[in-house]
Amino acid sequence: MKKNKCSFCGRDEDEVPVLLNGLNGFICSDCVKQAQIVLDEITPKNKKSKLKNFSNIKPVDIKKHLDEYVIGQDEAKKSLAVAVYNHYKRISQPTDNDVDIEKSNIILVGETGTGKTLLAKTIAKFLEVPFAIVDATVLTEAGYVGEDIESLLVRLLQATDYDVEKAEQGIVFIDEIDKIARKGDNPSITRDVSGEGVQQGLLKLLEGSVVNVPPQGGRKHPEQKMIAVNTKNILFICGGAFEGIQKIIARRLNTQTVGYGMKEKNKDIDKNNFLQYIAPQDLRAFGLIPEIIGRLPVLTHLNPLDRDALRKILTEPKNALIKQYIELFKIDGIKLSFNDDALDFIVDKAIEFKLGARGLRSICEAIMLDVMFEYPSKKVKTLTIDKSFAESYFSKTELNHTLKA
Repeated sequence: MKKNKCSFCGRDEDEVPVLLNGLNGFICSDCVKQAQIVLDEITPKNKKSKLKNFSNIKPVDIKKHLDEYVIGQDEAKKSLAVAVYNHYKRISQPTDNDVDIEKSNIILVGETGTGKTLLAKTIAKFLEVPFAIVDATVLTEAGYVGEDIESLLVRLLQATDYDVEKAEQGIVFIDEIDKIARKGDNPSITRDVSGEGVQQGLLKLLEGSVVNVPPQGGRKHPEQKMIAVNTKNILFICGGAFEGIQKIIARRLNTQTVGYGMKEKNKDIDKNNFLQYIAPQDLRAFGLIPEIIGRLPVLTHLNPLDRDALRKILTEPKNALIKQYIELFKIDGIKLSFNDDALDFIVDKAIEFKLGARGLRSICEAIMLDVMFEYPSKKVKTLTIDKSFAESYFSKTELNHTLKA
């Protein structure tokens, strides 16, 4: 009896898992799989995913969500919530409207570890919009060693799987914006390619224009086809520590950061937190060019973290450090708990470290390293960490010697 064969590969029905019959021939399951692979490669991706409907989300809802992850910083949260809400309300505006609403890019100023990046990340995750973080320190003018300014849009395209329509409504967080400040007002023979040159290159992106983006990075693949990206509806959030800007603010307020001689009218100024008085002219004095300051109209600050804030960061947010360690030990079947005196010890050490919330992580990792190494092998069901336990483990670490030095 004649056996049926696959019309594509010619194998008998005994040699294939499944043989499907059609009107004039047969095809085996292996050939169907191969055909699907080929189709996936040659068919253009038309899955233009629609963004979330923002009509039901209000600034209060955005701030409420941020409260679950970030402790304090109410002013920064309000500014971010309103700016982001207005931005996506503007995008959904009918195109035939006579009034063209301009976008409001944001600049966040705050010490290291106060939550600038976390705020931007959390807001993007909540809104379910494409999000990319770019470090400004690696950017240089076109033609010089380093990354081209257009590379920050490549990160956004990668986050959307090169869906241009979706990327054009995303959020880009430019970190360490203070590191591209102008080096000084004095003219120099050498060109400032990683400072003022980058600021000038960012102008067209921040304002909104069609930018040709090399999908694989511009320098190593010069023959590649460019992707045109319109930045008109991309929200840019810039963040920086602006180390030393407190002295500039103090000078403008006609006060002194150290010493006497403060004027009578400035007695109510909080000298421990000069950032709350920041103004655009301070950014200009620091080294940002006026054109870039004008394209970042929403200026907000983050307060330095005090003892109470650091204590809350350890335990209260959804992604709190202590909750993370408890969950890690739970996987090993160990019930972990921390006493209040142990938490106070961690906070005290973090204040010595002067790294904000990042300091908390460093201290916790130093204390927990040996614990996480030893205890999964021990047959224990519960583990309580008190102050003496934390001190004994922390005293063995390199970090402890660094702090003492």
